[in-house]
Amino acid sequence: MRGATVKRETEETSVFVEVELDGEGYAEVRTGIGFFDHMLNLMAAHGCLNMRVACDGDLEVDGHHSVEDIGIALGMAFREALGDKKGIRRYGSFYLPMDEALAFVALDISGRSFLVYDGGKMAPMIGGYDTELTEEFLRAFAMNAGITLHVKILYGANSHHKAEAIFKALGHALRIAVEDDPRVDRIPSTKGSL
Repeated sequence: MRGATVKRETEETSVFVEVELDGEGYAEVRTGIGFFDHMLNLMAAHGCLNMRVACDGDLEVDGHHSVEDIGIALGMAFREALGDKKGIRRYGSFYLPMDEALAFVALDISGRSFLVYDGGKMAPMIGGYDTELTEEFLRAFAMNAGITLHVKILYGANSHHKAEAIFKALGHALRIAVEDDPRVDRIPSTKGSL
């Protein structure tokens, strides 16, 4: 299996992440932020990623440092697990309906980090989760994984549904992009490197 483990220690957080790209969707997540745990579990399940995530963060301040640092560590682990990227499909995109909400995620495992995010209007909080942190997580993940990532909520009313659609669609798009392409036994770029 393609996998990696990352430990990240700062004055604000202590993060442990373990990722297997060729998994069954098993996740063990403990971030201290219940809704964020739920989102990472969904991302793993729909991406068929096996993930272990543990974070001891300064939640007495707020969830920002924990969510961002988990994104950094998860991106680093994802990038390491991909290795030289030989034979992967590279691109992945997915529309995901969640009741009245519809999300779209498109990504390129290009080595060029970029995020375009349009999450639409959301309630400020979902449980103990600050919805602004979705963009922070996605940016940290994309920048450290070396992914160009586009995320858009096309429509929807319920903030829980919109956030859930984003994380599920991200899982599916990642699953597609990291799959082995049986027709390509090279790095999927005319440049010869990603």
